[in-house]
Formats: sequence, C-alpha cells, structure tokens
Amino acid sequence: MREAAFVKQNKDKWIRFENVLSGNQIDLSPDELSALYLEVTDHLSFAKTFYPQSKTTQYLNHLASQSHQKIYKTKRESSTRFITFFTEEFPLLMFNYQRQLLISFLVFALFCIVGAYSAATDGAYVRTILGDAYVNMTLENIADNDPMRVYKEMNEVEMFMGITVNNIKVALMAFIFGILLSLGSLYIMMQNGIMLGSFQYFFYDKGLLWESMRTIWIHGTIEISVIIIAGAAGLVLGNGILFPGTYSRLESFKRGMKDGLKIVVSTIPFFIIAGFLEGFVTRHTEMPDWLAILIISISLLLILFYYVVYPRIRYKKQLHALDERTDYL
Repeated sequence: MREAAFVKQNKDKWIRFENVLSGNQIDLSPDELSALYLEVTDHLSFAKTFYPQSKTTQYLNHLASQSHQKIYKTKRESSTRFITFFTEEFPLLMFNYQRQLLISFLVFALFCIVGAYSAATDGAYVRTILGDAYVNMTLENIADNDPMRVYKEMNEVEMFMGITVNNIKVALMAFIFGILLSLGSLYIMMQNGIMLGSFQYFFYDKGLLWESMRTIWIHGTIEISVIIIAGAAGLVLGNGILFPGTYSRLESFKRGMKDGLKIVVSTIPFFIIAGFLEGFVTRHTEMPDWLAILIISISLLLILFYYVVYPRIRYKKQLHALDERTDYL
C-alpha cells in the first residue's frame, strides 16, 4: 500500500485518538481507549516495516508513546497477561532482534573454536580456564571410571536451585554488560565460549568426547542457548545507545533497556528447565544413548522454535491481519 493511501485511510482514527489524549474529546472508557491504542500500534508496526524513515512513522511513534502511560495507569491488567506475554507479545518483539541473536551465537561459536584450539596447542590452557581444582577432580573421576561423577555428588534439589540461580545471574550479567556499548555482552559470550570449547576439548583429549556430550548437553542445550539469547538482549541494550535512529538517544536507550529486559525475562522458564535437567536428570549417566539424544533433540527444537520459528509465524500472522483491516478501511 502506498503511504499516501495508508495515511488517508487511517488519519481520522489517529486524530480522534490524539484528541482523546489531549483532552479535546470526551474520554473513552479504558477498554475502548486500549482497543484504539492497539490499532494505532498495529499501524505503527506496519509503518515501521514499509515506511521506516517517513514522518508518518515518527508521528505514530510519538502518538503511541504519549498514550502508553495514560492507558496502562487506568486499565487493569488482564488475568491472562502473563500468558499472552509469552505467546503473543514477546514472539513479536523477538522477530525484530533476530540479527542480534545471530551475532551473539556467531561470537559464542567462534570463541568455542578458539577455546578448543588453544587447549589443543597449550597443555596448561585448560587449567588456566577451568582451574586446577576442577581439572584434578575430573582426572580423579576419570581414573575411577566415573568421569561425570560431579553431577551426582550434590543433592538434587540443592543442585537444581543453585544451578538455576547461578545461570540467571550469568544471563543478567550478559544483558547488563550490554550498556558498555554492546562490547560487554560480546565479552561474556567470548568468555563462556572459550570455557566451553576448552572444556569439551579436555574430554576429547581423554577419549571421552561422546561420554561428555551425551551427558552435559542434556542440560547444556537449553542452558547454553539461553545464555546466548541473554547476550542478544545485551546487544539490544547496547545498540539502543549506539544506533538511536529516529529516536533521541535517551529514548532509544530506554527502548533498548525495556526490550532487552523482556528478552531476559523470557529466558527464566528455560533456565528453570535447564536447572531441573541438571539437578535431576543429568546425574543418570547410565541412561541409554537414545534417551539422552531424545532429550537433547527436544531441547534444541524447543529453543529454535520459540526464538526463531515462532516469532516469524506470529509476525506473518499479524501482518496478514493488518493487511485485511487496511484493505477495506
């Protein structure tokens, strides 16, 4: 649709909405105002997609920002707000940040390779990264023919709670460090990537690569994935400072902070799942290979679907619905 036609079809609604916000028109009920607000934000999403640099987009953005506080200070939150955040709001948000997710993954993967290569060329490197205590303990476990014993030594509940809290702390750090112009988040990805790469090479060097992978990745598939996602949240925050676009730098920073925090919040259920798997499932190293592979595969598919595939499905569905509305306006 041409921009002029888009404006002509919808400007009466925008003017009405603006009059309500400015007090020049009798106030609508909170629900009616909210419905009109949602329609305006749909139009804003459409304009951002097809007319990203236009004055129409700037106007709609200003209108949506101006209305947000007025609507949500009077409208009671729906009892399904928690569910709709994960099923509708967040997937649409995540669609806009696929590039940041890809960058976070590529940086992490690159430094996994660097960590493995460094461990292969320097015998002392693994001890530098993982620490003498951990390496010595693992060597003792290998000598006792139980290389994955570390996952069996702690009480299940204590391990579940401790691992979950620690992983959430790592995710928050990956996000908050994004305020250092995104470099902080990339550093966290580098640090964790090197650690994982050297860790896996250590077991490869001992002839235990498959044993380690089938055990560690039962929980590690989700755990590592959401750390990468938290790194992407940090890039969203940092890029809000670096690339304000049509917004003021402060407004862009606020939006980056808000969107990045939503991404981090989305990872909490997955960290809980990863903590549960590490505390209660990973310790069963006697499980058959097929079962370990099944858990790993389901975990990977779950992450890919929710953070990559489903956002595209939701975006296409929203775009189709918007096209249907604007076609007859």
